[in-house]
Amino acid sequence: MNDNDNSRTAAWREELRRAIPAKERTSRPRVKMPELTPEYRVAHRREEVNQGLTLEMAMTEATRCLDCPNPQCVTGCPVAIDIPGFVKNIERGNIAEAARVLKTTSALPAVCGRVCPQEKQCESHCIRLKMKSEPVAIGYLERFAADYARDNDLESEPDRLPDNGRRIAVVGSGPAGLSFAGQMVKYGYRVTVFEALQEIGGVLKYGIPEFRLPNSIVEAEIDSLKAQGVEMVTDCIIGKTLTYDDLHREGFEGIFVGSGAGLPRFMDIPGENLNGIMSSNEYLTRINLMGAGTEGYDTPVLMGRNVAVIGGGNTAMDSVRTAKRMGAERVMLVYRRSEAEMPARLEEVKHAKEEGIEFFTLHNPVEYLGDEQGNVTTMRVQRMELGEPDASGRRSPVPVEGDIRDVPVDMVIVSVGVSPNPLVPRSIEGLEVSRRNTIVVDENTMQSNIADLYAGGDIVRGGATVILAMGDGRRAAIAMHQALSQK
Repeated sequence: MNDNDNSRTAAWREELRRAIPAKERTSRPRVKMPELTPEYRVAHRREEVNQGLTLEMAMTEATRCLDCPNPQCVTGCPVAIDIPGFVKNIERGNIAEAARVLKTTSALPAVCGRVCPQEKQCESHCIRLKMKSEPVAIGYLERFAADYARDNDLESEPDRLPDNGRRIAVVGSGPAGLSFAGQMVKYGYRVTVFEALQEIGGVLKYGIPEFRLPNSIVEAEIDSLKAQGVEMVTDCIIGKTLTYDDLHREGFEGIFVGSGAGLPRFMDIPGENLNGIMSSNEYLTRINLMGAGTEGYDTPVLMGRNVAVIGGGNTAMDSVRTAKRMGAERVMLVYRRSEAEMPARLEEVKHAKEEGIEFFTLHNPVEYLGDEQGNVTTMRVQRMELGEPDASGRRSPVPVEGDIRDVPVDMVIVSVGVSPNPLVPRSIEGLEVSRRNTIVVDENTMQSNIADLYAGGDIVRGGATVILAMGDGRRAAIAMHQALSQK
């Protein structure tokens, strides 16, 4: 950071320190996010639950940041946002500068502020935790700065290098692809994003419900990228509509693959092919992207009364909360480990419980039974207990012998993981692919064994959070730019 950069100059940092004594900063409680009531939000299924901070709340929360000499929160952020820089600008009341600092490294700050697991990333490194205090609400402040700047016309385009005339292709418009595109366009490249579906946004549109991430927010972030010069092409399947060789013939010098993981996994247990059992991918896509259950849309979707969702991640949590909003009388989350092992965000678990979701932890389905028409009617579950730790360090669930019960269901949503769609990897001759159909890359540069092809997100990880996918995209862009600059 140079001396002319006013995001964190020594003068105003000292001014802020004098304005509020250190003792007062450390004693202030963490802000509470305003929320819709459980009754209201279940009845108004598309309205966002978290309502955002006011300017006063955000400026007060920003004073809790101690502006550490060596801010560890930044090391916990996959896209390396200058967290103290944007937070202290909020404290000053300079929201436009806070938003500019965010946009310097993050292409989707309003998205990240809503869905990034900050409690496991930046906030988990906050020095306040060592002081037996709650961390600074970095995620809430990121959302606030992005929203406030957008709503009050304070946004400015990030600095970018002159147009160099070189073309770059991006396969997939999810968080990895959009992050990559946002970084490459700053370097002066002409970037085109190719999306197989009819709308840009990938998992941000089809996978995350609007009560957690409104489509209007995603659209605003996409419009910002378009304004910077990123071209978006929909209904184009790379590997079928266009091949890898076609992209080269059209003049693209570098290709980034961020095609995600849209292939659902099932448990391969008896009865899993009965009517009424579907993947969370299908269920959420029908509702979030295709408008099922919304006036003016004809997309069909099953409306269950007794619904079970299998899994414990954020997608499972999105599914149970969506089923509740779609009118189910009883919604159960069935997870084979304990609640402490759930990978879902704590906030999502809290919201689900408030909305009346039943938690069947330490239970696992072993069979489904149906009626004469082939419709699921019963879920047979095995009670589990935690045994020895597995390879990930989590204690493995083991069956409690003889403890099996039948639970009435008329709809089951399976959310036990996804796999990458093999279409893109298999369509590129010579590309190194793992046995899980993920693209093998150098973890530092995200470069594959094919020199001009980079990849990130679920197509590499098999399953990743939005912020990890964005980190992959940004890292790949930095590495590709360095490689192309040497040519």
